[in-house]
Amino acid sequence: MSNIKIIEKMYDEIKIGDEASISKVITDEDIVKFSEVSLDKNPLHLDDEFAEKTIFGKRIAHGFLGASLISAVLGTKLPGINTIYMSQSLKFLAPVFIGDELTATVKASKKRDDKNMITFETTVVNQDDKKVISGEAIVKKD
Repeated sequence: MSNIKIIEKMYDEIKIGDEASISKVITDEDIVKFSEVSLDKNPLHLDDEFAEKTIFGKRIAHGFLGASLISAVLGTKLPGINTIYMSQSLKFLAPVFIGDELTATVKASKKRDDKNMITFETTVVNQDDKKVISGEAIVKKD
């Protein structure tokens, strides 16, 4: 079990501009486990020799492994538990390599009071503050 403190903010407590983040170093084990769960066995993620011959020059993490950190922020930090994830747009902007430390951040950008829906700007950056993923999430929250 992780040491992430899980919180819950109610819809009325969330203000435009509120943000939260989670950070994680991506390991070889993370990539192997993600490939098992997702069934994505692309050798670009798993085979050093294959990956050396690609434009990246080495193995990269699955894009959705990095994007899954956005879900972690929404489900544990802001808004937290009892959040219903309605949609997510993603742009994969740069590769993620083994050993990269990713920080996923969500920032409230819009609220729709009649439906208790919140739109979040979503970003994932690496340890060099390079944006690797950007997008927008919409959640429903009581």
